[in-house]
Amino acid sequence: MHKHFKLKNGINVITIPLRGTKAVTVLALFPVGSRYESRQLSGASHFVEHMMFKGTEKRPTYLEISRELDSAGAEYNAFTYKDCTGYYVKIAAENAELAFDLVSDMIFHSKFDAAEMDKERGVIIEELRMYEDNPLMAVDHLSDKATFGDHPLGWDIAGTMRTLKSLTRARLFAYYKKYYVPHNMVLAVAGGINAGVLKHLRYFSGEKAKGGKNLQNNYRRFVWPRTAPGLARRVEVSRRKLDQASVIISFPGIRQKDPDRYAAAVLFNILGGGMSSRLFVEVREKRGLAYVINAGAAAFGDVGQASIQAGLDPARFADALKVIKGELLKIRREPVSAKELADAKSNIAGKLELAMEDSSDQAQWYARQFWFLDKTETPEEFIGGIKKVAAADIFRLANKIFDLNQLRLAVVGPNAKGKIVQIVQKISK
Repeated sequence: MHKHFKLKNGINVITIPLRGTKAVTVLALFPVGSRYESRQLSGASHFVEHMMFKGTEKRPTYLEISRELDSAGAEYNAFTYKDCTGYYVKIAAENAELAFDLVSDMIFHSKFDAAEMDKERGVIIEELRMYEDNPLMAVDHLSDKATFGDHPLGWDIAGTMRTLKSLTRARLFAYYKKYYVPHNMVLAVAGGINAGVLKHLRYFSGEKAKGGKNLQNNYRRFVWPRTAPGLARRVEVSRRKLDQASVIISFPGIRQKDPDRYAAAVLFNILGGGMSSRLFVEVREKRGLAYVINAGAAAFGDVGQASIQAGLDPARFADALKVIKGELLKIRREPVSAKELADAKSNIAGKLELAMEDSSDQAQWYARQFWFLDKTETPEEFIGGIKKVAAADIFRLANKIFDLNQLRLAVVGPNAKGKIVQIVQKISK
């Protein structure tokens, strides 16, 4: 049973004890990511994440941090999304003190050394180039641009070459100090925890409460235009000499707190959640039009994005789009069968149960639930919501989401944008 309490300095703590594990995960999550940034500061959240591992007052260099963790056999990393940034250490319970000590030290006492920042700037620029050179990664960013345009949700999480080069140490450190304060943080501790492990919370409770800005939901809202832009404005293409076209078809989705989030999980599982899903069977198995094809969704506080991703033969691009369109129309016109509905629910429950065996997945689940839902929902409660989904819910939601007039398309491949727009126009008739 998880517990939630607040330290005197404002840090929210969630403890999730797990039986049968000797590991402990300590995760600090802040409700700040790339969508909270101005154009001038684009990439700042991600840059801060990188700088956290570059030295603190207690551990002056990156090598001292990594050596301590490596010597204990710990798993450690960080992540920046559009709506949050997190830092975690997963370690044997007997070494849990190191996880508490080090995560707290990095978050509250990182030095942001100017020389290290200049070196890390180069690292991040190479990271940007790596993503751009990988079609599967590049198309993901292109899809955000096609869907959200020139809005923070449509920008690259890592920023741009220009913004990265212009970020000074003073501005980045001010950004860090302004937002990385106790009341903007939830600390999730999951795994083989007991009273002895929780004594190490002193590394966090000893930090002083600070004013700072309350980040939760402090972002520029996105509003869908009343009338969808013309097709040419909803299609983004990066033309390259490739043998395959990486494609994402997207539609306006649902937000995080939408009551239809359970139905959405079942809908996308049926459509493209596995090797027996409709799109996988029709596009890959029956016709050999793709190797990779799946469906999914991203949800934020104000909006959501539904998407279908595939790697397609450019010469058979139109054929693949016709089949995908056919499946979208089918799920809008015909209620799913009782067996298909039951299988999808069982698949979702099984995958979640397997994931929740890991303390790091448990920590991230509860931390995200805390910041982004009105109440902290347990995995069991989520599965309970999945079980209540009816075929009528799937039918209704499919008709709400899969409006071809709202379709957005991102393509990285050899075909020119004009040709792709013509194909989509022809298929949409």
